[in-house]
Amino acid sequence: MAVIHRTTMSPSKLELLTAWLPTRPWYRDGGPAPRLSKAGGFRLDDPAGAVGIEFVLVNDDAGPEPITYHVPLTYRGVPLDDADDALVGTSMHGVLGQRWIYDATRDPVAIAQIVALLGGQAQPQAQGMSDTPDPSVVSVGEFASTATEFRSAIDTPTHTAIAVDSDRSVRVERVLRPEPPTPASDQTDAVRVSVPWQIGDGSTVRGVVLAISA
Repeated sequence: MAVIHRTTMSPSKLELLTAWLPTRPWYRDGGPAPRLSKAGGFRLDDPAGAVGIEFVLVNDDAGPEPITYHVPLTYRGVPLDDADDALVGTSMHGVLGQRWIYDATRDPVAIAQIVALLGGQAQPQAQGMSDTPDPSVVSVGEFASTATEFRSAIDTPTHTAIAVDSDRSVRVERVLRPEPPTPASDQTDAVRVSVPWQIGDGSTVRGVVLAISA
C-alpha cells in the first residue's frame, strides 16, 4: 500500500498544473491563466510499490464558466524512459526528495492499474490517507483484457483514449460533467468508473472519469 506523507511539495501540484494544463488539447482556453482549486480524487497502488498513482480533480474558475478537469498523475523517484513529452514537471517532496511527475495516461504502470480497476482487480484508495480504500469510487460493468502492453494514448478535446485491445480503448475523461440522476438506458451496462467531486458552491456532484469504449 502507498504511504501518504504529510509534507510539502515545491512547486505544488496545483502550481505545476497551472502551467501544464494550457498546453493540453483538452484545455478549455478561457483567456486568463487557470485558477485552480482541489475538487477531489483518489489513488491506485502500484503492486511493486515504486510509482505513486493519483487521479487529481481540479476546478478552474478563471473562465466565464467553471470547469472541472481530471488529471491522472504518476510520481517517480527517477525519470521514466522515453517519456519527456509526458512530463508534467519535477517537484521537491519534503520526505522523498525530487519527484518526476508524469501524465499517467502515458505511464505503463498507471495504465496497467487503470485496466485492473476497470476489470475489478484493483481497489481504489483514498486520496489523502494511507491504506484506506475509497468506497465513493464506483465501478460498473464487466471488463477483462489480457493485454500487457499498451499503445500510445491519443488526446481529444474531451478525453484521452488508450488502446488496450484491437477493438477497445480506455476513455479517460478530461473535462468532467455531472451525470444525470438516472443514466441513459444505453449507458446502464457500460463499463465505467464514477467518482464524486466538489464544485465551486460547495455542493458535491458525481460523474464518469474512466470508461471502456469500442
